[in-house]
Amino acid sequence: MERARSGRPAPPDWLVRNLEAHPAPMNRAAMARASVALSLPLAVGIAAGHPAYGAVAALGALNGVIGDTADAYRLRVLNIAVPQVAGAGGVVVGSLVYDSGWVTVATLTAVALMSGMISTIGTVASSSGLLLLLNAVIGAGLPLPGDWWTAPVLLSLGGLGVLVLALLAWPLRAGLAERASVAAAYRSVAELLAHGTDPDRYGAARTEVTHALNHAYDLLLARRARHHARSRELTRLVTQLNAINPVAEAAPTLLLASRALPPEVPDAVRLLADDIEAGRTEPRRPALPAPTTDAGRAVEHALQHAAEVVADPDVDPWGLDYRTSGPTRLRVRTARAVREASLSAGSWRYGLRLALCIALAQGFVSLVPVPRSYWIALTVTFVLKPDYGSVFSRAVLRATGTVAGLLLAAAVLAGVPHGWWDVPVLAGLAVLIPALSPRGYGYQTAAITPVILLLSDVLNRDGTDLLLPRLLDSLLGCAIVVVAGYLLWPESWGTRVGHRLAQAVTDTAAYVDAAFGAGVDPSDRTRMRRRLYRDLSTVRTEFQRALTEPPPTGRRAAAWWPLVIAVERIVDATTAARVSVHHGAPSPSAAETRQVSRQLRELAEHLREPEGTTTLPRHPTSPANSVLDPVRHEVAAARSLAGPR
Repeated sequence: MERARSGRPAPPDWLVRNLEAHPAPMNRAAMARASVALSLPLAVGIAAGHPAYGAVAALGALNGVIGDTADAYRLRVLNIAVPQVAGAGGVVVGSLVYDSGWVTVATLTAVALMSGMISTIGTVASSSGLLLLLNAVIGAGLPLPGDWWTAPVLLSLGGLGVLVLALLAWPLRAGLAERASVAAAYRSVAELLAHGTDPDRYGAARTEVTHALNHAYDLLLARRARHHARSRELTRLVTQLNAINPVAEAAPTLLLASRALPPEVPDAVRLLADDIEAGRTEPRRPALPAPTTDAGRAVEHALQHAAEVVADPDVDPWGLDYRTSGPTRLRVRTARAVREASLSAGSWRYGLRLALCIALAQGFVSLVPVPRSYWIALTVTFVLKPDYGSVFSRAVLRATGTVAGLLLAAAVLAGVPHGWWDVPVLAGLAVLIPALSPRGYGYQTAAITPVILLLSDVLNRDGTDLLLPRLLDSLLGCAIVVVAGYLLWPESWGTRVGHRLAQAVTDTAAYVDAAFGAGVDPSDRTRMRRRLYRDLSTVRTEFQRALTEPPPTGRRAAAWWPLVIAVERIVDATTAARVSVHHGAPSPSAAETRQVSRQLRELAEHLREPEGTTTLPRHPTSPANSVLDPVRHEVAAARSLAGPR
């Protein structure tokens, strides 16, 4: 469904800036945890006379360090502990079929199918699926020490060590991440208000608001899902987060009015953010200049309400509408996710892609004598993760990162004698993982490779002899992924992005109906708008990944990008029209509303069609001077971008 050929619109400048790397500041606490968590098990193993046991436990700690990416402590428990359970099961299955030829191939293929389907459920499930397959490959390819239960116990102990270190500061910093996420949402809205009349900067600010709200809701509602009773602290934070939504809803009216707000308005929002982060409940009524426009009055009304909510020290935990998140129990959400994954065509598609690549990797190993050949399947496991980024880009970065990591590993394996010297060297290498991982996948690969090779050397004493085979195995694994996991599935991009965009357009039509329909609960409209922005954020992320892929995927992503922007502008214009009606503008007629929503549904059906030359039907011109005029303008722009193809 390519939308343009030569001369297609280039992505806007702010998108290019967003796609550039912005490395996060170094997390010194994470670096210290990684150093201690990986080196301590090895030191204990050497002291006990069983360095191989220590190496296996350090591998478990490595898995925990990679998964320790959450801000909130409660989420860290899930992100580290749950994948460790899956990894322990994987290594048991792999050990049972160690060096068993085609039985190993069949078993790992089945595990890969299950891993791929699990990975589509969510973030924690994706990490669990990764460790399930990763440890199954290690168990099937490496002779692990001890009985069948020894390796899973040691791996779990290593991961438990990371979890304990990560939770040491919990009593002193409990709730800090949640408060910081809500404060960040307020600050993003402040930036949106500050740049609300600048079309070039509004898009980037709107995207940041969506990301900040998504992150905050994910933290708070994931924590709430594990609460059997209502928590007053949690209720206050959710209430404060809900209160900033009307301010964000009023922001699109600024873009239409082209009248900038006085700087006191975004400054007031920033002061509220400071109060939330510090946990203050002092009454603060923002001293704002009198608004002179309908847009200014809408913002001021919403901001005064937010200030009252932030200053309220006692919120009734039973009086809050939690429905923004969906099901209230984690068990219900998990059961629904598992059912959807088992019935989803996309879940089966990804599982089959991963299973095919693992089958080819293990089949090659069974036919061709390759020393320590588990590395080929490991490479496939790490690279073929579409939810972690572009598969093609990850294959390229994996190859380059492996080369850099092998150079460092060569110096370590050649210059460091076996024994106690391995402990400080491992401690130093472990620091690089959290330091380099935020910079990108290639950097992460370069940091992890020498750690895995050092621990593998402790287990097998292969030294530098396998450095060149490891490079060849990595290149072969990347080639398998590019051919069998990417080139053989040409429809994957259209399925992943095109259908999601079409569904977002359909949901936008429903939002237009709800925005001006009689008897619609305002909270339902707010939830619908939030879901729309979240879905469009997901589509935007997929596009950003696709832009880095080679033709035709990258070319299609660039051609479709203006349509993604157009759909976001339709949602903004609809929200602005709804706010205008709320503040006294005449409501549009039912016929006007139906015409706009019908045009959007026609656009959605057009996007779902295969490549062709069909055109969208024309509609008669609607009466002017309606609150829906900006919405109709944006819909017409979107339809012009969509066809003919």
